[in-house]
Amino acid sequence: MFFKPRFWLVLFAFLAFIMPVWAQDRFVFDGDRKQEALVFKKSRGLIILPLYINGKGPFNFILDTGVGHLLITDADLKDSLQLKYLRKMKIEGLGEQETLTAYSTSFLELRVGSATFKDASAAILTSDIFNLSGYLGMPIHGLIGYDFFKSFIVKINYEANILKIFSTGKARLYKKGTKFPLLVVDKKPFIDASVETDGGKKLWVRLLIDSGSGHPISLESYNNQPFDLPKRFVDANLGIGLSGNIRGFYGRINALNIGKFTLNNVLCSFPLFDDVGAKAEPDTRNGSIGNPLLSKFIVVFDYQKNRVFLKPLANFKKPFDYDKSGMEIVADGKNFDRYIVSRVESQSAASDFGILVGDEILTINFKKASTMSIGEIIKILSAEAGRTLFIEIVRGDEIIMGILKLKNRI
Repeated sequence: MFFKPRFWLVLFAFLAFIMPVWAQDRFVFDGDRKQEALVFKKSRGLIILPLYINGKGPFNFILDTGVGHLLITDADLKDSLQLKYLRKMKIEGLGEQETLTAYSTSFLELRVGSATFKDASAAILTSDIFNLSGYLGMPIHGLIGYDFFKSFIVKINYEANILKIFSTGKARLYKKGTKFPLLVVDKKPFIDASVETDGGKKLWVRLLIDSGSGHPISLESYNNQPFDLPKRFVDANLGIGLSGNIRGFYGRINALNIGKFTLNNVLCSFPLFDDVGAKAEPDTRNGSIGNPLLSKFIVVFDYQKNRVFLKPLANFKKPFDYDKSGMEIVADGKNFDRYIVSRVESQSAASDFGILVGDEILTINFKKASTMSIGEIIKILSAEAGRTLFIEIVRGDEIIMGILKLKNRI
């Protein structure tokens, strides 16, 4: 069964597990090096870094501020790395189920660029329940978060696909950036902001900064109650969490204000309260902001001094794109060049066409899907409403072709 965890990364924000602390508790540069520039890959807007483990690799890890210690999602690494000292553990998360089984391991040596972390710890999932490789269209082996961010001052330029890391702060790092207090709780960073609902209410909120999230903003709970839904919304599968599916809705809010920065008509997910809000700490968080919003800034994280700097990029005022086909896809096959429909929303362009779960997309506008990346396909499906696409799909032994007309639903 195929599925696309559309906003699965919001859920890793809640991962927390206890690991032993050793003499070296962070990444350190080799020799006298003080800084380094790393070019990163990007898929669906997420940052993917090459990571070496015990001298082997590189392995593709998502850089995610929402996770603590290293999380290995590719269960096969347990055997290929010949990991020892494994301890079975239970991880609690968000979703319909209660817990997830994983292994913890220590004494790992991690390397990113010219920086090494000796005696690191990790959690290893017993199965890749998130299908991250299918979601991003490339092999994905896990996520790295707090261990990385506590070690450096981290400057992310989403536009240039460059991540710079510094062992000490320099004035030019923060040039023209606006400083905000950063609250780090349970290895996760939070920022204070305000939101204006489509009903005109202005609410002050504390939001997790989640660089591994695939949605601009998620609003989970306020005064231990769910947020009011906007007048126009759609049912949505918001992703796969550590404890199963996350259900909810997708709509818009009038505005998000972070200090002097205001973003209008922002796409927003509203997870079901029982799945998320009721399981989160109401005094710590009201929701999260994710990579589609962060990518409108150059971002400098300084965990050591509890601050973050934001500098708007040229795309700051550009409207948030979103899928207008109503179908979700995952990449499959040895080279991740087959695209399978994993979900079809009701009353969407895809359902109007008659597309079903399990259909394979062969061509879009006479171009073979196998020659495109999953990001390129998502971009086409997120074009302006009213655009028509000639698509060809295969269902079993049957070839089906026709016109798909993209449309707004929120």
